[in-house]
Amino acid sequence: MTKNNYSKIIAGTMTWGKWGKQLSKKDMINLMHHCVETNITTFDHADIYGDYSTEKDFGNAFAESHIDRNQIQLISKCGIQYLGEARPENKVKHYNYSKDYIIWSAEQSLKNLKTDYLDVLLLHRPSPLMQVEEVAEAVSTLKQQGKIKDFGVSNFTPSQIDLLSKSVNVKVNQIQFSLTQHTAIHNGSLDHMQLHNIQPMSWSPLGNVFKEDTEQTRRIHKQLGALLQKYNATEDQLLLAWIMKHPANILPVVGTTNPKRLTDAYAATSIDLELEDWFLILVACQGHKVP
Repeated sequence: MTKNNYSKIIAGTMTWGKWGKQLSKKDMINLMHHCVETNITTFDHADIYGDYSTEKDFGNAFAESHIDRNQIQLISKCGIQYLGEARPENKVKHYNYSKDYIIWSAEQSLKNLKTDYLDVLLLHRPSPLMQVEEVAEAVSTLKQQGKIKDFGVSNFTPSQIDLLSKSVNVKVNQIQFSLTQHTAIHNGSLDHMQLHNIQPMSWSPLGNVFKEDTEQTRRIHKQLGALLQKYNATEDQLLLAWIMKHPANILPVVGTTNPKRLTDAYAATSIDLELEDWFLILVACQGHKVP
């Protein structure tokens, strides 16, 4: 476990339900058990996943899984008002961070997930109309009632976190981060999180490496291929190890529902890339030497 009690690899649930594999209740129960047995004990949710349906599907499975709630950590996100069948009253995708909405949304997540508390509640994306005091009041109420343990954000910049931090303690920032999307190394985001003891989590940690066939991804595959034997690893394991080498202690959120790939992902936590190998992989991505 990490210092904040999250597992070193986090299971992302976005594709467990309607937006992906449409796992049955039995499949979800089996996958939960596989994760826990593999030491992946943190599950990442958002209210909008599956058009507001995946949390409920997961919760129904969790209720029958006989997994001890104290053994796992549940993350959820709120704030996006999604355009979909579940909320036909929405005229446009937007963000709602009013006090009442945050509290209501968190309570809906608790109900759907069949749990009494969230280990951390995140604001899903920054809103230009966010009122900091409203957020702070909602978080304070939820904490006092024992409904959330911690509070954090997702996709927020350092200045947006600083704005919030004047009124509420931000403990997590979940950002898009991978070899092919590593701007957080250069724009101060990861430095800021280290400076303020904020836990970084990385969504889409494999980036575009397996999704696109470009000059860049071909360079990456070539360099990873040259290191496979040395580390007795797969390419995706090396990509995860590259992320976890960073001193900010980034926790990858892995979206696969394949049990073997989840097992492989956790095995990547034991890979310690040598210094020059880390830079070889970075240079393969960038296509030029570091400055």
